[in-house]
Amino acid sequence: MSLHRVGSMSSYEHVRGSSPARTEHRKMSFNPVGTWAPPQAQEEPVAAVEMSKTKRKVQVTTAVIYCLFAAGIVFGYAALKPVLVKEGVYRDQCTQEELDQGEGTCYEQEIRLNFMFTTAAVATNVCALPVGTVLDRYGPRVSGLVGSVLLAIGALFLAFAAQLPFDGYIPGYLFLALGGPFVFISSFQLSNTFPRHSGLILALLTGAFDSSSAIFLFYRLIYSASNGTFSPQKFFLLYLVVPLFILLVQLFVMPAKSYKTMGELLAKAEDPSNDIDPADNEIGDQARIDRLREERRMRRESVVSEITSLLGKKSSDKQQKQEEKKKEVSGVWGALHGRSALQQIKSPWFVLITLFTVVQMTRINYFVATIRPQYEYMLRDYRLAEHVNNVFDVALPLGGVISIPFIGLVLDNTSTPFVLGLLVTLATVIGLLGIMPYIWAAYANIVIFVVYRPLYYTAVSDYAAKVFGFQTFGKVYGLIICLAGLLNFSQSGLDALTHKAFDRNPLPVNVLLLVTAFVVGSALVAYVWHQSRHMARDHLEEEAEEGNEESMPVLTNGRSQ
Repeated sequence: MSLHRVGSMSSYEHVRGSSPARTEHRKMSFNPVGTWAPPQAQEEPVAAVEMSKTKRKVQVTTAVIYCLFAAGIVFGYAALKPVLVKEGVYRDQCTQEELDQGEGTCYEQEIRLNFMFTTAAVATNVCALPVGTVLDRYGPRVSGLVGSVLLAIGALFLAFAAQLPFDGYIPGYLFLALGGPFVFISSFQLSNTFPRHSGLILALLTGAFDSSSAIFLFYRLIYSASNGTFSPQKFFLLYLVVPLFILLVQLFVMPAKSYKTMGELLAKAEDPSNDIDPADNEIGDQARIDRLREERRMRRESVVSEITSLLGKKSSDKQQKQEEKKKEVSGVWGALHGRSALQQIKSPWFVLITLFTVVQMTRINYFVATIRPQYEYMLRDYRLAEHVNNVFDVALPLGGVISIPFIGLVLDNTSTPFVLGLLVTLATVIGLLGIMPYIWAAYANIVIFVVYRPLYYTAVSDYAAKVFGFQTFGKVYGLIICLAGLLNFSQSGLDALTHKAFDRNPLPVNVLLLVTAFVVGSALVAYVWHQSRHMARDHLEEEAEEGNEESMPVLTNGRSQ
């Protein structure tokens, strides 16, 4: 699943309106298709100051725990796949000739096993649409409850798949993939519980998401240690504890409504009109009305004081300067802000980043699903390929967690053209290493890949926020990820090419993906770099014009002043 990096949940942007000086605090929507529910149906956020610090700490800790066990568990497929192969899953799809040859997996078996992951990966991305709708309309509790039910259904399907009269593996894995985003995305609003540490909370949640792929790794280790006696059925029945835990904490611990952003709280608390209640007109005593309004004013000022305490000692002016510096460094901030979603979607900014995302997401998921058979062919050694697979299983979650703080530093302190260039460079290096039949190249490929994956997902959402803006972020970014997810079904075609056309040789497909990614990525970098230069020049011209206007002498009675 893609990582939504759009700053802390208290982010706000300057919205162009009737006045150039006008600003609005904007609540970030999780709904990629926009807010369609009527006003009375929208869930009303709750202020962090209304909840005790202890309870907020418990909520954040609880969310990190269940995200660790559920958010991105399906991305640990590379560790689960060997267990499924040993259990003979889809072995009945093999021909007698293939069985006689004693190959690890036959064509139809490999295709179906990989299709399990492909379907899950697509669902995880497309699922952003219904998750956003449920979350915006009904709140995080309902979203979490839906997620727990989906996870339970998935676990039950996988536990009894061998006994079902139909294929239960693909729908089971699909339900696991659908449940993850419901519990993960609904946890984002918890960054508002402690605004001073919102970045840390988001990092913890993101780290939990990345680390959750290790769940299947630990299961595979236990499976091997028990000589296969701890079967998938036993594991997935035990896993039902996770959705049960999520259900219970959603009902008794987690908030029913999203926490308000600091922008929302301040906007309401600083508005003097809140001191006046329409019901005051029904009170005949003016002195009593004045007393009530004074009490409301004092209560409002008390809330402002509590919000200031939550934010910490850091002044808003200093924070504003830091945000302005980040915008200036990016080189593309505001490129399409204020435009309609349709105008943005028709632009090269959208088309190029979508093509790049489609190619890169396909490459990433294809590698995750096929790492072992790829290296079995290239290294010509089953044991070495198994060892490479094991190293990858450990490095994938570990790399995601370790790289989080460094990714933030890169995105906040370098320009967007530089970040995109870095992505294309790393993707090219990964592609080149992926076609080298050497063990050192395999290890180097894994190290770069596990760092590249979270950087790529984070950079795409960062690009969308900076270029398209928060006003249309949900629609535009949601469409990018949705299209990329749907086109990931092409992975099945790549599998078919590898097995049938190229006789299990992964090199032609890898070269095709490498060249395609380089061409599309280079076009994206060139366009964004060119546009950023234009934007920088326009900005300098505007500053020069403003400077000329300020220095222009004013004539009074024929004399210059």
